[in-house]
Amino acid sequence: MTGPLLLGVRHHGPGSARAVRAALEAARPRAVLIEGPPEGDALVALAADEAMRPPVALLATVVDDPARAAFWPMAEFSPEWVAIRWGLEHGAQVRFVDLPAAHSLAVEKGQAEEGGARVDPLGTLAEAAGYDDPERWWEDVVEHRDAAADPRAPFAALGEAMAVLRETYGDGGHGIDLVREAYMRQQLRASVREFGDQVAVVCGAWHVPALAGKFTVAADRALLKGLPKVKAELTWVPWTHRRLARRSGYGAGIDSPGWYGHLFSAPDRPIERWMTKVAGLLRAEDRQVSSAHVIEAVRLAGTLAAMRGRPLPGLAETTDAVRAVMCEGSDVPLGLIRDRLIVGEVLGEVPDAAPAVPLQRDLARAQRSLRLKPEALERELELDLRKDTDAGRSRLLHRLRLLGIGWGEQTQARSTGTFRENWRLRWEPELSVRVAEAGVWGTTVLAAATAKAESEAAAATALGEITALAERCLLAELPDALPVVMRALADRAALDTDVAHLAQALPSLARTLRYGDVRGTTTAGLTEVAEGLAERICVGLPPACAALDADGAAEMRTHLDGVHTAIGLLADADAGGLRERWSAVLGRLASRDTVPGIIRGRAVRLLLDDGRIESEDAARHMGLALSPGAPPADAAAWIEGFVGGASGGGMLLVHDERLLGLVDGWLTSVAPDAFTDVLPLLRRTFAAYEAGVRRTLGELVRRGPAVRSGPDDAAVPGFGSGLDAARADAVLPLIALLLGRDGSSDPDGMDSLGRPDGLDDSNCFVGVGN
Repeated sequence: MTGPLLLGVRHHGPGSARAVRAALEAARPRAVLIEGPPEGDALVALAADEAMRPPVALLATVVDDPARAAFWPMAEFSPEWVAIRWGLEHGAQVRFVDLPAAHSLAVEKGQAEEGGARVDPLGTLAEAAGYDDPERWWEDVVEHRDAAADPRAPFAALGEAMAVLRETYGDGGHGIDLVREAYMRQQLRASVREFGDQVAVVCGAWHVPALAGKFTVAADRALLKGLPKVKAELTWVPWTHRRLARRSGYGAGIDSPGWYGHLFSAPDRPIERWMTKVAGLLRAEDRQVSSAHVIEAVRLAGTLAAMRGRPLPGLAETTDAVRAVMCEGSDVPLGLIRDRLIVGEVLGEVPDAAPAVPLQRDLARAQRSLRLKPEALERELELDLRKDTDAGRSRLLHRLRLLGIGWGEQTQARSTGTFRENWRLRWEPELSVRVAEAGVWGTTVLAAATAKAESEAAAATALGEITALAERCLLAELPDALPVVMRALADRAALDTDVAHLAQALPSLARTLRYGDVRGTTTAGLTEVAEGLAERICVGLPPACAALDADGAAEMRTHLDGVHTAIGLLADADAGGLRERWSAVLGRLASRDTVPGIIRGRAVRLLLDDGRIESEDAARHMGLALSPGAPPADAAAWIEGFVGGASGGGMLLVHDERLLGLVDGWLTSVAPDAFTDVLPLLRRTFAAYEAGVRRTLGELVRRGPAVRSGPDDAAVPGFGSGLDAARADAVLPLIALLLGRDGSSDPDGMDSLGRPDGLDDSNCFVGVGN
C-alpha cells in the first residue's frame, strides 16, 4: 500500500459492501478506521459475538438527558459492518474516527445544519449522468457492476467524482461536516504514525476529498477548539429494516433495505431467487402462483431491462414484472410485497454482554420469563388474565405504558368478559431510548412504574387525571403506588365542586373497582370515594344541566352516559340504594323544561332501558317534546338524545312503530324554514345507524304504520292487517298457468271467481295488504 486506503462508500449499499470486502482482502491493512463515534471502540468486539445479528445500531445517549440520543445503524449489507467483521476476523485494529458522540450530542441541531443549500451527492451525479432517479443510477453504476480487476478502481472513480462536487458546492450545506472531517484527519494522522500506510478508512464517499486533501494540523485544531461537550454513553441496540427505509424518516436510509439485503446475500441469479421469494409470499397468502408465473416474471423483467437500456433488471423492472404476471395488474398485492420483502420486517439481536441500563436488563429478564419476545412484525396478543403467565404479561405491558414505553397498544377484546385483554405489539428501535429515559425512575420495571405513578399523582391538577391514574395503577398492579394515588384522589375529590369533573372521574373509579375484583386487588378505599362522588353527582347534576348551550349539553350527555354505566357497576357492588336515587335524578331531568332537549331525551331513554318506565310513558314524553309548541331545534335535540348514536335507538324505532309514528308525524309537520335548521342534526342522528336499520326504517315509513281493525287482527309490522281479496285474486290466473288446469270442475278449470279448482284461499299469498 502507498498511503492510506480511502474507501468512500454509500451507507447501507450492498455493492459498496462487496467492494469494501474485496479491497480489504487485497490490501490486508493492519488498521481499519470507520466513520462512527470513537466511544464505540470498546463495543467493537461484540460484533463477533454469535448472538449479534444485524440490523443493529450504536446508540449514544446523554447520561443526564437520555432523550438526547443518536443512532448509527448497520445492516448485514452495510459497508461499515462488513469492515468491522473483516477486521475482527483478520486481527486488524478496528476503530471509529468520527466526531465523538460527547461533542455531536452537545451541538444544537440548528448549529449542525448551518450552511448553504443542502446538496444530495448521489442525486447530483445521477442528474449529470442523465438519470431522473438516483436509486436507478446507483444500481446501474454500482450494484449491477461486475467485480473490477483492481478492487481500488471503483473507489478512486467515486472519490474523483466527489472531489468535483466538493469543489463546486463546498460543504454542501452540511456545516458540521467540516468539524467532523477535521477530527477524522487527526485520527487518520495518529493511525498512520502507529501503523504506517497499512491503514484503511471506510467512510461516506462525500468525506473522501476532505481526508485526501492537504490540511494543516493547526487548522484542524482551530476547528475543534471550544466544542461543547456532554457526558455520553454508548451501547448496541436492535434495529429493523423498516427503520433503515428513507420513508420512515431517516435521511441516511434507503428505499428498499429488503431488496438490498437480497442482492447482498444472493449475488448469483438474484432475479430468479427474488421471484421465488415473491411467489412464496403470495402462496402463503392463498394466491394462485405457479412455477410458470415465476419463469414468465423473470423473462419479463429481463426484457424490460433490455428495453430500458439497463445492464440487469433492477427493482423497478422486477416490480413491474411481478405486478403484470403474479398480481394480474393489481397494486394491492404489491403493498404486501413491499412491506414484507422490499422493505422487510427483520429485527436484529444484540448479546446480553452489551452495556445496558439496569432497567433494560430487568425488562429483558421479564421478557424471557414471560416468553414475550420483541418482534418488528406487528402481531396480535390475546391474554386470559386467569392464567398466571398471561396476567404477568398484562402487568408488564401496562407498566411499560405507564412509563411511556409503547411496546403494546391495547385493543378491543373480542370477549365481553373482564378477564380477557387484546394487545397489538410491535417493537420499534426508538423504544430503546424510551427505556433509557425511564431508567431515571428506577432500576426495575416495577420500581420505575411505581415512582412514576407517585410523581404523576403529586403533580396532577384535575380529578379525572387522578382517577385515570388509579385505574392504570390497578391494571399495572402497583401496590405501593396505589395508596399514594388514593390519598391524592380523596383529597382532590373533597375539594372539587365541578359536577362535570366529578362525572368525568366516576367511570374510571367504577372500572377500577371492577378490575380489582378480577385481578384480586384490594380496593376497599376506592369504594368509599366512588360512592361519595356518586352521591355528590346525584345532588348537583340537575342544577348543572340547566341553561347549557349546544356544546355544553352534548358534553353533559356524554357524562350522563358514563355516570349511568358507572352507577350500574357500583350498584352491583351493593352501593346501598344508589341506583334508585339515580333513577329519581333521571326522572327530574326528563321532566324539566329548563334542561336541554338532548339531555331530556337521553334521560328518558336510560329510564326506558332500565325498565323504570314503560313504553307508554316514553311515548308520552316524546309526544310532549315533539308537540307543536316545542321549538324545532329543541325537539330535534330530544330525538338525538333518545335514539341518537350507537345506543340501539334505531332498533327501538324499528320495533316500536308508535314511537316511529310520533317522529314521522313531527318531522312532516316542521315548517319549511325550520326544517333546514334541524336537518343537519337529524342527519347526524340517523347516519349513526347501521345500513340495515336505516333501510328497514325507510321501508316502514314508506309503507306507513300498521292499522288494526280489531284486537284479533295480527299484522306484520309495516303491513296492513286485512286481506285485499281483489288484489290477491289478480294473481290467480297466472298461478293457474303455472300449476296447470284441474279438469275436475268446469271446462276452463276455473271456479266462479276465476280461481283454479281445488285452490283454496288458504293456499293463496296472504301478505298482500292495503
